[in-house]
This record gives sequence, structure tokens and C-alpha cells, in this order.
Amino acid sequence: MSAWPQLGITPGPVLRVFGMRRSGNHAVINWLARNAPGGRSLFFNNCTPGRKPFETYRAVEIDGVQVAGDGGDPVKLAGRAGDGTALILSYEDAMPNERRKRPVSVGVDAAAISHDVVICRGFLNWAASLLKKVQGNPAFSAPQRVAIVLKALGGYSSMLELAMGEATPGFVVIRYEPWMTDAGYRAGLLDRLGFEARDDGLGEVQRYGNGSSFQAEAGAVEELNTLERWKEMRDDPEYRIAMWLAAQDEALCGKLEKVYPADAAQLVRLRQSGTAGKAPRNDSAQDAAPAQILRRN
Repeated sequence: MSAWPQLGITPGPVLRVFGMRRSGNHAVINWLARNAPGGRSLFFNNCTPGRKPFETYRAVEIDGVQVAGDGGDPVKLAGRAGDGTALILSYEDAMPNERRKRPVSVGVDAAAISHDVVICRGFLNWAASLLKKVQGNPAFSAPQRVAIVLKALGGYSSMLELAMGEATPGFVVIRYEPWMTDAGYRAGLLDRLGFEARDDGLGEVQRYGNGSSFQAEAGAVEELNTLERWKEMRDDPEYRIAMWLAAQDEALCGKLEKVYPADAAQLVRLRQSGTAGKAPRNDSAQDAAPAQILRRN
């Protein structure tokens, strides 16, 4: 009997993919779809945690091509994909290790999940991309934009916990930085997932969330300067404020030190500068301590 009566098919490998927004989630998922066994995949995008995934998704792709928004019939769509297709469910701003009253995927047999995939991105670049994204929305004030970044720290911290234990059975951690730059790293991930090395290019920029926060017109992922976004934002007052406040979270910095030690070191310098009073005295917020520290690298 199929473990997936909600779809009416028996899929092949089943992945749940978790990532914070602006972590390269859709680029990685598109890569997974292109390298799925036989090149066949059925992807339900941005499901709601704690609810039934096939009732709360935001879009559906078959073999990397979007075929429906949030109002499609999952049984009909799954029928088009057919038995044996790789099934991918994605969750944004939610992690499987977070405490919640209901399971992440309600109505889904956990034993039928082949792997939980966790996408992680370095803190300074992730926060820069998230802030840049919300700055494009005129409905948010500066305090609201900073608050959005700070509110996301809880989910990011949960992601770090999973990245710290990336050898945990059933979990596959994909670090965005080596995924972008190292073909050998990508090949190792595909092997661990039981996928095929069919198309190992980074692919086209995905348009979910309106594409890149910084390079809206970029067509290929290779064109994106995603590894140095923090440098593009280090003189932004809102970014400096958010980073200074994040630096006060010693628990976050401790986890970060184990996964992204260079980012942790920058935050520690920010915290020490603020508490020790070593920053140069200046009445201008533009030249405050966070700016001085972030410019050192």
C-alpha cells in the first residue's frame, strides 16, 4: 500500500527541504530536481509547517517546471508526475528540530521520508540578503525591517544546531558556500542522497521571492555575488544595528563559532567593542562601533 494516499502515487526518494529565507533554497532545490533519479521530480514549494503539506503549498513543479500555484489539485498533478518520481517538500523559516505541538508535515508518515535536507548559509551574508529584501518593501519602516531580521534569529539558531550535528542519520546538511563553489562537494551530496550526477551546473536564478535581493536581472546563479553580500551592506545603518544587536546573543555566537567561525569572530568583536568602550567616540551613527568592526575585514 502506498504511504502517500494523498497523492495517489508511490514516489521514489522523498526529501523534505528546510531553509531560512534568502539562503539559496530554490537554487539548491532546482539543482536537486535536475539531478533526481531519471530526471523526474515533483516539488511542492513552501508548505506550511504543522499542517498538511498538500493543502498548504504555494506552488508545484514537475521536472523543474512550475505547473501550478497554490490552487492546484495535488492528485492530478502527482498523476502527471507518475510513480517513482522524486518527491520534494520545502519549508521556509522553519526547522524540524523546533518545538511545536504538531508534526512538521501533518498526515505524512515520517518513515516514508528518505532524508530531511537542511540548507544553511553564513550569518553575515544571510542577514544582509534578508534585510536587503525587506528594504524593498515600502510598507516596512526601518525599525520593522530590523525587527524582521532579529525575529528570524530563532530559526537561524535552530538551523545552526542541525548544522553542528550534520552527521545525524536522516539529515543532510547543505552548506550554501561550498555548494556554490565546489563541484566535488556537490557530487558528494548527490551520492549521499542517492541522486544522479545528471546536471551539476548551478542553473538559472529562480524567481521565487523575485529572485536575487541584490541582482534582480541576473539570469544564472554563477553571476551572483552571493558570498560577499555583507560587504555590500556593511555601511547600511540598519544592517549595522541588526548585527550589533545579534552580537549581544552569546548563545547564537557560540553556535555560530562552530559552523561559521569567521562570522562569529566578527560578531564577538562587535560585542566586545560595544561593552569595553574601545570604539572611537563619534556623535554620528554612521561612524559608530559596528561600522568600524565590519570594515576591518
